[in-house]
Amino acid sequence: MNQATPNAEQPQPNTSVNVQNHNHGGHELFDAHEIISSIISMLDQYQMYDQHIQDPELKSILQHQRNFITTMYNSIVQSFQTGQDPINPTGNYTMQQSNEVVYGIKPGPPKKPNQSVRDLSDQGLSAYMLGQTKSLASLFTMTALEMTNPVLRRVVSDSVPNLIELSYEIFLYQNKHGYYQVPQLSEQDMNLMLQSYTPVPHQATLQ
Repeated sequence: MNQATPNAEQPQPNTSVNVQNHNHGGHELFDAHEIISSIISMLDQYQMYDQHIQDPELKSILQHQRNFITTMYNSIVQSFQTGQDPINPTGNYTMQQSNEVVYGIKPGPPKKPNQSVRDLSDQGLSAYMLGQTKSLASLFTMTALEMTNPVLRRVVSDSVPNLIELSYEIFLYQNKHGYYQVPQLSEQDMNLMLQSYTPVPHQATLQ
């Protein structure tokens, strides 16, 4: 009688999925949940802002950013769940604003909290957008520093420059419309600050 080879007919366990899904540290899992939840919150709030924005230019910026962030969200979720490169690699955000900054302070009415939803303005809504993009840029940076999964770490860290670009685009919009004014020092004080450091010569490499 022919004896079957032990375990010959028993299917071998597929450990690749388990290895991928468990290629995360505990702290990393909590951080990943935080950034994914923060992206969801941002997208949800962008939906609400869209209903109140009056300026077509700001509305276009919001929709452009929302589309990009949605792709970012899908890529992070995919790499988080699989441990592999996402189908859509991290791209580069292209902002719609020119990078010309208006310097100086002009007088304006004092600010105060809104008393109702009717008081919402493009100035305030763009400020909310800027606050969220800046918060995400900081959160992504801190999270990437403590990631153990190399793929997820790269996807998160590569997203930081894009979040910085999102923030800069909203700043430029606000600055152009006088919502975010930029004071400057006097020319004398500025020159003193600029000349307060000097380079050091390169030293020979120690053997």
